[in-house]
Amino acid sequence: MSEQSKIYGLIGKSLTHSFSMDFFNQKFIAEEIDANYINFEIDDVSDLMSVLSEFPNIYGLNVTSPYKEQVIPFMDELDETAQLVGAVNVIKIIKNADDGVLKMVGYNSDFMGFKNSLEPSLTPEMDRALILGTGGACKAVKAVLDKMGIAVSVVSRKKSAQTITYEELTKQMIHEHKLIVNTTPLGTYPHTETYPLIPYRFITDAHLCYDLVYNPSETMFMKLAAERGAAVKNGLEMLLLQAFESYRIWTE
Repeated sequence: MSEQSKIYGLIGKSLTHSFSMDFFNQKFIAEEIDANYINFEIDDVSDLMSVLSEFPNIYGLNVTSPYKEQVIPFMDELDETAQLVGAVNVIKIIKNADDGVLKMVGYNSDFMGFKNSLEPSLTPEMDRALILGTGGACKAVKAVLDKMGIAVSVVSRKKSAQTITYEELTKQMIHEHKLIVNTTPLGTYPHTETYPLIPYRFITDAHLCYDLVYNPSETMFMKLAAERGAAVKNGLEMLLLQAFESYRIWTE
């Protein structure tokens, strides 16, 4: 890496299993781009400013848990996707050629990644969806489905005004919601035997069960749904599309 290399990176708390660093550095090598992608593990979101000071050649960052919402006050602007989702996972850093002043614009590539991955698999019957989980990924999924006019019910372990519980799921509800999206980490390696506790016996071949988990390639959620005839999809394509979208944002 030369002193003039552009730097991109990922900020988060625990980044030992980061997909992004390998993906982008391989891309830079293959395309002979003078750039390097670095993982920045930070203990507090305010450490973002220290990273920018220490690495003046940073032109873009990805953001992962738990900072997708916490970085918003540091942004000078928010793109429409970040506004819709209420979270930022891509930061574009714009330099002033004269004095190096930074301008940071926040985006959400999860939005486009999920939307572009989901659309080809949808059928007209999939006009209602269940989202399993209420974490950060749920917000991007819900924003996409809202934008597409698909009615959403969010399923959580805890009852609230905005959610229903897994215990409340009935045959009728599964029948009415032909799209089911798992946004929980259940089933992720190495805990591959875990899965959301929904009544799989009511799933049919008219359902699409989409799991944001991509490792393993077939989760227990997907396996149990496929055994009932459902179409299933994991999160790898979304992850790749999200990465492509990040790079487009940084270089457009």
